[in-house]
This record gives sequence, structure tokens and C-alpha cells, in this order.
Amino acid sequence: MYKRQVVKSVANAQTKASKKYQDKVGLVAKTYKLKKTLVDEFAEKCKENGIATSKQISIMMQAYIDDN
Repeated sequence: MYKRQVVKSVANAQTKASKKYQDKVGLVAKTYKLKKTLVDEFAEKCKENGIATSKQISIMMQAYIDDN
């Protein structure tokens, strides 16, 4: 029989620091299923306008909250 090996993942200092920062400022990762063409066009327009996609999504989400 084969023995199963347990591999431990050791986070490096940068990974730990990033996680600590993200926890501190309240960042969370979310996954949504969207049409590829929509996502690609959105990313291109954000790039053309010099804004990060995550920043633009945050702006639009806050506007939606404020309006409703």
C-alpha cells in the first residue's frame, strides 16, 4: 500500500503580513459568476480610465447602496 504524505503549507512573512493587513482594513475575497465578455470589456474600460477594477466595483456597489 501507498503511504499518504501530509504536506504542510508554510506561509512566508509577506503572506502573513498581507493577511494581517487585509484583516485590519476589512478586505474580503468574493467570487461571482459573470459572462466573460462583460468582465473583459469592464477590465478594458477600467484600464483605459486608469482605475483598478476592484476600486470601480467598490464605487458602483456603494452608489447602489446609497441609492437604495
